Order: sequence, then structure tokens, then C-alpha cells
Amino acid sequence: MVSEIDSRWTMAYAAALGDALPCYMDTTRGVIAHPMFPVCFEWPVQVAMRSLLEKTSLTRDEAMRGVHATHDTVLYRAIRPPARLTTQLTVAGVERRKPGAYLVTRLDTVDESGQPVCTSWYGAIYRGVEVKGPDAPAKLAPLPSEPLVEEGEPLSECQVDVPAGTAHIYTECARIFNPIHTDASVARAAGLPEIILHGTATLALAVSRIIGTEAGKDPTSIERVTARFGAMVTMPSTLTVRILAREAAVIFFETLSGEGRLATRDGMVVLRT
Repeated sequence: MVSEIDSRWTMAYAAALGDALPCYMDTTRGVIAHPMFPVCFEWPVQVAMRSLLEKTSLTRDEAMRGVHATHDTVLYRAIRPPARLTTQLTVAGVERRKPGAYLVTRLDTVDESGQPVCTSWYGAIYRGVEVKGPDAPAKLAPLPSEPLVEEGEPLSECQVDVPAGTAHIYTECARIFNPIHTDASVARAAGLPEIILHGTATLALAVSRIIGTEAGKDPTSIERVTARFGAMVTMPSTLTVRILAREAAVIFFETLSGEGRLATRDGMVVLRT
């Protein structure tokens, strides 16, 4: 799928996160996209894949049970609008998990000259769905070793306010539409207590804070972002981003929901060396 990336889109995405770094907003010197921006042009490819699954492998009810569980993006370079990018999706793995089928898709994006821009692995749990045949785990890029984090206080933490309209703003600015994030009736029908914030928004809010405190306010230094999603984030609420450890160029973090539950865990931001 081909996406036309312009500064209006990249600026809107940063604004949805409350992130107004000049490198995102100052068009007089050229702007770059937020490191989590790839989720915006990857979304239509995911939607197309889900539509195909509904026709071939899953019932519509089963397809609607998909929940974003893991996210891993490798950035080969910063995205600078205007840009014409092409994204291709590959099913990278399918495994049985206790809640259901765990499907990992790989999304590779290149520019007009065919040079790689980013690669993302998107993991989704299809709750209550069985897997036929043997497990086929996805082959992900090797991750840095987990840090030896002792129980106790994190290295640092900060709070992020999430106002009532955040999901609506993020939906429109990212151009990522899933009604469970904006339509209370759809959220209730899906078994949720109310609308919830997008997992990618929760992750992006944390990445923005990490860039500001751990990466010298330089988004181009971000090479990789990975995390697992957990507790739902309702609105309004206040997130807590906790830096658990830093080893060389790897920052380990987690994000707590307003209720103190883990909204993201096993988070890593890898800096270029």
C-alpha cells in the first residue's frame, strides 16, 4: 500500500500527543515525523489484512476479538515529509496462547527508491480463537537482554495527563479509526466498560517523554521501540511513565494506568550508537 506523507499529517500526530518539539512543528527548517508515526500509515494495511482474514480464516465475530498485544518498530531513518512510502504486510507467525490465537504480522516500509524506512512487528491476540496446525513463532529482530532491575524505586518517573477527548483527537490526527476508542456504544458491545485509549497512543506518549528526558530531545536518535500492552487506559486519567533502567543505549520502561496497573510493560527504547 502506498501512503503520501505530508507535514500536515506528521504535525497533527505530534500535536495529538501534546508534543510540540520544533523538529515536529517548525516547517521553516523542515520537520520530521514522531518515531511512533509509522503506526499511522501501517494501520490501513492492517485493516486490509483483517478484511482478508474475515473472508478466508476467521468469522467476523472472531476477527472483532483481535486485541493489540505487542508492538515492535525498527526505524532505519527519520521520516521527513513530503514522502511517498510503500508498506507491505507479511504474516510472520501464529501461536497458541492461553487467551487465544497470537498472530504476528510484519510490516516493511520503503521509500520511492526502494530504500528501507522502517519495519514493524504487530502482535494481536484473537481471544477465544483456536489455532489449527503447529505453532509457527515469528522471527523477530534480536532484542537486547533484559536488565537486572531490582525491586524498589525506578530511576525516574513522570506523569502524563490524558484528558477526556484524547482518543478522539488521536483518532483524527493519526487517521487510525477503530470505534472502540471513540464510540461508547461500540465499546460496550465489545465488552469494554467505556471507550479506551489506543495502545499506540499510550506507547507514543511514553516515547515522547523518554525522548525529552533520556534522548536529548532528539527523535532522530531513536532506532527501535518495543513494548507489550496490558491494562486499558480510560479517560480522563493520568499515566505514569517509569524509567526502570538504562544500559548503554537501551532505556527500559513501563507505563502505569490511572489505576496503577501496567498499561505497557517490557518497554524498550533503543538509541542509535
